[in-house]
Amino acid sequence: MEGSVQMEGSPIALIIPLILAVFYIVCFWKVFTKAGKPGWASIIPIYNAVVLCQIAGKPGWWFILLCIPVVNFVIAILVMLGLAENFGKSAGFGVGLIFLGFIFYPILAFGSAEYVGGGAEA
Repeated sequence: MEGSVQMEGSPIALIIPLILAVFYIVCFWKVFTKAGKPGWASIIPIYNAVVLCQIAGKPGWWFILLCIPVVNFVIAILVMLGLAENFGKSAGFGVGLIFLGFIFYPILAFGSAEYVGGGAEA
């Protein structure tokens, strides 16, 4: 039929991404509040990247670097390593955040880690 919209696949294909999105929102919200930032900042595009950079001890303007192809890989690695460090975790934990975020973000969010960063740079 021309002009008709058909949904292909099962409802599970729609539900699973929604569950994952809510899961990540909850984890980031908790990480932000542990760092003394407002949890709602984790759901605002662009602003959440600025705040995440600040939590990691990097300048907030680094979010611009996250928008540049290739450069964003390096900056993301540095931000994740800084995030781990500011929560008193090792560089190995930072590597875990980079490659296995679905495991390490909940550990950071709901584990005993406390924010020990001295504040974000300007």
